This record gives sequence, structure tokens and C-alpha cells, in this order.
Amino acid sequence: MLPETKLPEEKMRVMLEQQTTATQDRGALAKMVMALLDHWKLTTEDQATLLGLASNNRTALTRYRKGESIGTSRDQYERVGHLLSIHKNLRLLFPQNRDLAYRWMSTRNKAFDNLTPVEVIKEWGFAGLLMVRSYLDRARGI
Repeated sequence: MLPETKLPEEKMRVMLEQQTTATQDRGALAKMVMALLDHWKLTTEDQATLLGLASNNRTALTRYRKGESIGTSRDQYERVGHLLSIHKNLRLLFPQNRDLAYRWMSTRNKAFDNLTPVEVIKEWGFAGLLMVRSYLDRARGI
């Protein structure tokens, strides 16, 4: 067994720095996803629903806009990851038409029985989010 090389105070300082960095990263992630939802011009209720929050939870949305960190639930992190992947797919599919990329989530789509992707996610929850992402992944050939 190797001897301890760091003093307990030094270990504590390093742990606190790592925790602060993680909190800052989650705050930056929150601001990023809120900017994306704003670009998509979604209602507050739809924004909350896509993030897996109660549709009337405006408080959390306000906190995220200010850069307070996304909650620590795995569900929320996975939702954010899928939303950012959807955005990436749209930007790659429509590189010359940013407006279309931003409108796409609110545009009716025959592939979704003439529902909008947002409506699919609202109706099916997390599974709907995966359906929309998978559709775009396939459209990109991945």
C-alpha cells in the first residue's frame, strides 16, 4: 500500500474545487439548454415538459436561465443530452437554414402522424424524446 501523500486539508481543497467546477459546468449546461429551448420558441410549459419538469414549474426554468445548475437526476441529464443531440442533428441536416432548424420541433411531420416533434415528446414522454432523436439520427445516416 502506498503512503498518503496529501494532507487531509489538501484533499478537502481539491474535492471542493472539483465540486465547484462540476456545479459551474452544470450551470453552463443549464444556460445552454435554455437558450436552445428559446431558439425553438417553445412555450414555458413545453420547455418544462421537455426537461421532465412539471409543466407549471417556471421557477426551475428561471433558475436555469440564470445559470443555476440542472438538477442531479439522471433523467434530466439524459433529457438534456438528447435535446442537445436533436439540435446538433438539425444543424447538420439544415446547415444553410438555421430558421428551419429552429422551427422543425414545432412543425407537423408526417413521420409522427402529423404531430409536431414537441407533441410527440409531450405525448410519449422520454420514449417520445428518443423517437425524435432516433428519427433525426436515421435522417443523418447514423
